[in-house]
This record gives sequence, structure tokens and C-alpha cells, in this order.
Amino acid sequence: MQQSNDTYLKILNQFELTDQPAEVAPFGNGHINDTLKVTTDKGEAKYILQRINHLIFTNVEMLQNNIHTVTSHIRKKLEAQGEDDIDRKVLTFLPAKDGKFYYFDGENYWRVCLMIPRSQSFEEVNAEFSYEAGKAFGNFQSMLSDLPEGALGETIPNFHNMEFRLQQFHDAVKANQAGRLDEVQDLVDEIEKRAKAMCIQEELYREGKLKKRTNHCDTKVNNILFDENGKVLCVIDLDTVMPGFVLSDIGDFIRTGANTGAEDDENLDNVNVNMDIFKAYTRGYMETAKSFLTPLEISMLPYGGRLLTYMQTVRFLTDYINGDTYYKTHKPKHNLIRTKAQFKLLQSLEAHAEEMDEFMKEYL
Repeated sequence: MQQSNDTYLKILNQFELTDQPAEVAPFGNGHINDTLKVTTDKGEAKYILQRINHLIFTNVEMLQNNIHTVTSHIRKKLEAQGEDDIDRKVLTFLPAKDGKFYYFDGENYWRVCLMIPRSQSFEEVNAEFSYEAGKAFGNFQSMLSDLPEGALGETIPNFHNMEFRLQQFHDAVKANQAGRLDEVQDLVDEIEKRAKAMCIQEELYREGKLKKRTNHCDTKVNNILFDENGKVLCVIDLDTVMPGFVLSDIGDFIRTGANTGAEDDENLDNVNVNMDIFKAYTRGYMETAKSFLTPLEISMLPYGGRLLTYMQTVRFLTDYINGDTYYKTHKPKHNLIRTKAQFKLLQSLEAHAEEMDEFMKEYL
């Protein structure tokens, strides 16, 4: 959604900026929000302006309160540690002139944060970056592990709730609104076979054996900023930071980072789990997260990879059965192709489950 430079400058004028903005240009390749880089009249790229996608994040007040709570908490921790260069180690969001951390123009919601200078992100995943990513996300969770319960709201309710995702799936199967059920009955059967085993975390939570933590919920390597020397600066993209189970964050990285193929790979021979990536990420994660994890959580971390991969298989297949109403598709049967690729990854993770569990024993 491109607007004129003058329109953007009027929006920026609603925020407490220390420098005069001059030029606004598209920035990055995010899929959810519109992100723009703001250059000042001195020629410095100083601010990031974002239009928040309020169709996905329906409660913008809660979203921005969550982010403010998290960044303030991390900032205090960094100050207590005597950290220098704090403005590069945590995102800084600027208030609007009414004191809120967003501005509503009558149609869209906007926010502004400081650009982190001399920073870079990476798209590729190798063992070295996986180890650094594990340390970064583990440290992020560790710094937030003492946030009081109720400090954060759920920006996307039931986002990683397996029971909820299976209910959506069962509703789709029952309705069969696109008439595709016969074509995918074998996959439906595979999902049903695993359904009970994949709802363990909700059961353990009800029994008081598993607790909710503050999670990032989108643990991709490109959600970490690195400095000029490849050292981690900070974790970014905080929209989905909310209460959940630790299995979500390690599980999502294994699902996305440790997959030898693409999420929608049509050649299923390409799709397997890369154990080097799994081990490197887990080593980094345990270095910084072990202090607050329970033995049960540690033992279940490999299960998190299977759980999040199963969950995504269920979500893609649900959308295919419904007639492709949620995910954007770019070719015929795209959601079915995605389903099959995710299911193949799940089978690979199941085949390596024993090896992964064995690997975790050194941390127990």
C-alpha cells in the first residue's frame, strides 16, 4: 500500500521524533505489515515506520502494550548487566503525541521505532547461524522469564493451541465445503492417527506440569539482527510475543530452519530434517535458556519440532479442504503441496526422534 511521501510525513508528525523526517521508502520483505525506512533531513536513515496489519492483529492496543512491556523489561535487564550500546540491543518504539505507542489515522494504525544502525540480517540457515539463533532466542526468553503472569495478552488467540487447530480441522472435514475430502482422505487418516499424541502439552498444562512462558512465536533466523562482525545484536519482529509453551519457539525453528527442503517443495526427496542444524540450535538455546527450564520442558524440546510441524500440516490441509480461504496460494493445489511437504518433514522428524531424545540427555 504505497502512499505519497507527504502523506507519510504527516503521519510521522504525529510521533515524538527528535529529528526531522524527509524521505520515506519501502524497506525489507515482510509479509504482514507494510514497513518503510525514514531518512532525516540530515540524510541519516533513522526511523522505521510501519503500518500494522489490523486484520491479523485485531487488538492493536494490546499488541503495542505487549511490545512496550517486553522491550522495557529487556532494557532494564541490559542496564542492570551494565550493557553498553543498549539502543542496538533492543528495539526502541517511540510514542505518539497522545502518549500511545501507535497512531490511528481513521483508517490505518501506524507505529515508529528507531532503526538499529550498522545491523544486518541473514536468510540462510547454517550450523553457525543456527547456534547463534539458538543463543539469541534462548536469551530473549530468559530475560523475559520473570515477567508476571498476565503481563502480556495473546495477540493472536490460540495461535499455537493444537486442540484448537484440530477443532478447526474437524470442522473443515465435516463441512467439506470445497468437495476435496476424497482426494485427501489418506492425509486425514494420518492426522487423526497422531491427534491424541499431539495434544500432550495442553493436557500437561491442565495438570499443572507444564507452565506458560513468554514466547517469540516466530523464531526464524531473519528475525535476529547481527552487527558488522556477525555477532547477535537483538531479536526483532515482536508482534507475536505472547504467553505460550517453550515447545513453540524451538519447534518453529526446527520446522523452518532444519528443513533440508522448501516449505512447499514438490520433490519430497528434498525434504528431511538436518540434524546438524537441530543440534547447533539446541546447543545455543540451552546455553542461555537452561537456567529457567524444567527437566520436563528440556526432555520435550525435540517433541516441539514434531508438534509444530504437525500443526502446520494440519493448518495447510484445513485450508485446502476449506477451498484455500486463509493462506495465499501461488499455483494450483498449493496448500496440498505444502501439506505433503510438511508431512514428509514430520515423518523425518519421527524417524530421528530417538536420536534427538538421546542428544537431549546431556542437558538433563
